[in-house]
Amino acid sequence: MTTITIEDQLQDLPSHFPVEVLMQSQPGKANRWSDDQWQAVGVMAREHTEEDEQQVQLVHVEGDTRSFLYSGFAVRLYIDECESYYYNLISPEPRCYVIAQRDDAGTPVPFLVSMSSDEANAHLECEDEVYTVDVPPELYRWTEAFVLMHYTAEKRRKRKRDNWKEDDKPEVLA
Repeated sequence: MTTITIEDQLQDLPSHFPVEVLMQSQPGKANRWSDDQWQAVGVMAREHTEEDEQQVQLVHVEGDTRSFLYSGFAVRLYIDECESYYYNLISPEPRCYVIAQRDDAGTPVPFLVSMSSDEANAHLECEDEVYTVDVPPELYRWTEAFVLMHYTAEKRRKRKRDNWKEDDKPEVLA
């Protein structure tokens, strides 16, 4: 009988995690930029296939509310973002970030899905729109395995103050 260790399982992690984004549009306050209010409703895992072209499909209409499924996304994790993933995963409500830009018609079009709050904040500073949604269980487990494989939390330590009184002794003139 062959024993499979956690290290063996972690080494078999895929390089990306395919997902789809569900966006919803509802009539909102009319303003000069957009007549509709948009929100990301969720991110769903899909089969591990090669990345395909991003597509949008109207999947549900109920009254004035329309739901669109955006497919062709893949979440990628990077070792230098592990600390952000770690803090996201241990937070009371782990979040997945959908980053979008408005097209000429004022419709937000997702272009990136991330597990990093640092990356999401960087896009907010660039005036992209960032929506937060619950993390699907499969994506949570995949991100958790990645963090376990690549991240070690550093113990916080106090800085030791320099004794500035000894460093700045006045010179004695003879």
